[in-house]
Amino acid sequence: MNKKKWLTAILIIGVLAIAFFWGGNYQKSPNKVASNNVGSQVVESANTASNQNVEVEPTASSDAETTEIAPTATPGETAKPIETVKPTEEVTPTETAGTEVEKPTATPKPDTQAQPTATPKAAKTSLPETKATAKPVTKPDSKVAATEAKQEPKKDKFLTDPVPSGKPKPVEWQNATVDKKKQLTATLSVSAATILDNMNIFNEDKLEVLPADGIIYKAQKVTFYEGESVFDVLLREMKKNKIHMEFSMTPIYNSNYIEGINNLYEFDAGELSGWMYKVNGWFPNYGSSRYVLKDGDVVEWVYTCDLGRDVGGYVATGGAQK
Repeated sequence: MNKKKWLTAILIIGVLAIAFFWGGNYQKSPNKVASNNVGSQVVESANTASNQNVEVEPTASSDAETTEIAPTATPGETAKPIETVKPTEEVTPTETAGTEVEKPTATPKPDTQAQPTATPKAAKTSLPETKATAKPVTKPDSKVAATEAKQEPKKDKFLTDPVPSGKPKPVEWQNATVDKKKQLTATLSVSAATILDNMNIFNEDKLEVLPADGIIYKAQKVTFYEGESVFDVLLREMKKNKIHMEFSMTPIYNSNYIEGINNLYEFDAGELSGWMYKVNGWFPNYGSSRYVLKDGDVVEWVYTCDLGRDVGGYVATGGAQK
């Protein structure tokens, strides 16, 4: 009996052992688990790199990987491996360089990287040309401009050129002070004799107002008050002798402009004709309202048919002196 009991017990244990091995609870060998998991990892990494164009860190081969299995797996569960991939070989420089070269081709960064290399080249080639053209062109221009600035006279706020040395400067009629207690004398005359030499361009409708000798107001001494201008004296004498006179204020020059005397107007003897005045033989380059008379001055009003050339006053009208 005892032998039968022992045999029965051994048989039962053997059956249980066989059932245990063939029942699915047997743990597979670590080598098989590691090889299967490594294969799936390599495929997944390759797909990810190709689809997303990202840089994949090179992994070591399956022989270089180690897999650890948690020792606390229960008999009713399949053991889950915890993988720790530890590359035992360092990535060679050629592999790293290869991944870095491929990365710019998949992104727009090469455009920005190309700019720094293109810009200095363009700058280097263009800089010598800029300097070469700037020196000969800019300096002569600046010298010419400086020379012209020196030669060109500076005008005042009423566009008056500098008065020649020794000649009276203009006095604004608003600032002039007239002293009627002091009477002074000057010589005054008005002539349109130049028209007689240009009858071919003279307005025929004005023949009756043109004196035979061209003299409208014969040279004579007149009395004026200290501080009065050439215009003041002319206006008073024309009124006193009942001689027609028409004028208008020109604010830009701050002076009255004489349009006509004795009904002889500007443009009656051509496009360059009109009235001018001179004092002591000099044609001032400013209006008669700004010229303050002095005792003994000789004032002559003359009619020009050629912008002052025929009477010697071309410079006063803006012409160059020969």
